[in-house]
Amino acid sequence: MKTTFVTLMAAVSLAALTAGCGQTMAAGGSGGHGRMAPKAAGLKATLNTLLQEHVYLAAATGAALGGREAEFKAAAGALDQNSLAIAGAIGSVYGTDAEKAFLPLWRTHIGFAVDYTLGVASHDKPKQDKAVNNLIGYTKDFGAFLNSANPNLPSPVVADLVKHHVVTLKSVIDAQASQDPAKAYAALRDAAGHMQAIANPLADAIVKQFPDRFGS
Repeated sequence: MKTTFVTLMAAVSLAALTAGCGQTMAAGGSGGHGRMAPKAAGLKATLNTLLQEHVYLAAATGAALGGREAEFKAAAGALDQNSLAIAGAIGSVYGTDAEKAFLPLWRTHIGFAVDYTLGVASHDKPKQDKAVNNLIGYTKDFGAFLNSANPNLPSPVVADLVKHHVVTLKSVIDAQASQDPAKAYAALRDAAGHMQAIANPLADAIVKQFPDRFGS
């Protein structure tokens, strides 16, 4: 079950890529009146879609906690496709080598998320605390990776955003475990909403780095 869980949680963190970096929209056309160029707008839309999708699919932790194995496996398959799509989006900007480096790094934190969920299911507080600490430590590595690819994404800012994503996803898992549907869906909505605050600045940072590729 743990192996399947690793697949399910594959999308736990890109959501935390970066916000607060490059908040300014790329201006499209002559005069720069705040209109985004079509390619820049397409990049932003793609990142928003993928990042929000991964949060909703990752919320299948509720099925795992509830013992609904068939539902869990179906969600795991869909989430894995989302994970590959996110890595592909990174590769489309930075190349195949970056894509190959990103995907295993992306998945490193998955085991920690698995440990947390298993800790919740078994009411093992020390296991939960260790998993959370590991996830927070992971954010520094993730921030360093993104900063190495794009200097417009400061490592500390990225790490803070990854941490916020981990916290909001943790809230979803906790609410699911409490068997309070209203609380769980409110937490899920908050976690998914956070993705926009990440996807938009991430797209802006990429456009700033490659203006010739994403301009009008």
